[in-house]
Amino acid sequence: MSGDEASIHLIRRATLVRSDRLTPEQMPEEVRHLVFHCGDADFAPRLGQCIRILAPGQFGNVHHARLYLVADAPVERDEGVEFSLCVKRHDYIDEFNGERYPGVASNYLCDLKPGATVEFQGPVGYPFALPVDRKAGILMIGMGTGIAPFRALIRTLYELYGSWEGKVRLFYGAKTGLDMLYMNDENKDLAQYVHQPTFKAFKAVSPRPALDAPIELDRAIAQNAAEVWEMLQQPETHLYLAGVDRLWPQVEKALVAAAGSAARWQAVRDQIKASGRWYEVLY
Repeated sequence: MSGDEASIHLIRRATLVRSDRLTPEQMPEEVRHLVFHCGDADFAPRLGQCIRILAPGQFGNVHHARLYLVADAPVERDEGVEFSLCVKRHDYIDEFNGERYPGVASNYLCDLKPGATVEFQGPVGYPFALPVDRKAGILMIGMGTGIAPFRALIRTLYELYGSWEGKVRLFYGAKTGLDMLYMNDENKDLAQYVHQPTFKAFKAVSPRPALDAPIELDRAIAQNAAEVWEMLQQPETHLYLAGVDRLWPQVEKALVAAAGSAARWQAVRDQIKASGRWYEVLY
């Protein structure tokens, strides 16, 4: 087993420093931004990577493992590393008896109090990388809590370079306008970047949130299809995807429509992947 593989399977521990609710209290959906501190000197997660949370297991299992995206650029602090997770509390319907049960890992994390210790493994997955050329286009599509790594990427981009010459476009969605993570009345982290001349963010909400209808990312992309397709054809554009994998077919259908045909989209998609400009974390 290589050093990287050993690191992935090593069980680490981190202490919860802070847990902030991102969605307003009156919203039925709860999403939290959790900040942890890990004292392991060799733990160095990067944007676009995940960690595997080992929540207490059930039915005789020691652990209940779930992957979560690192939600901010890690910071060295107090002889260790601080990292963040963006966690949505959820429940699920048992396919056999139809009963609704709380999600094990999400509820475990959302209920944690500062000072609590969690076990985890990782980092897992390939990290996001910024283009070398500051004129390169950056196209980000976040599905659900997939917005988290893009918030960190945008912050890193403008804090590191001060400005970016290429187009920076962010498409992201949520069930309602009130729970747009990092972009609602209570949490305006992304709002500070809207003055950047090359940055634009496009929001998409569900047309029927009470019925669990999917968010309309496809419509947001369709409304900006000409610009999206122009960016995708540029040889320096980097494409970043993150979030819930069940929403990807909806997004890809919109990209096919922007391209004008499945064949044209496939050709450009393959070119982006072959040149190392395609990054995705779907779960």
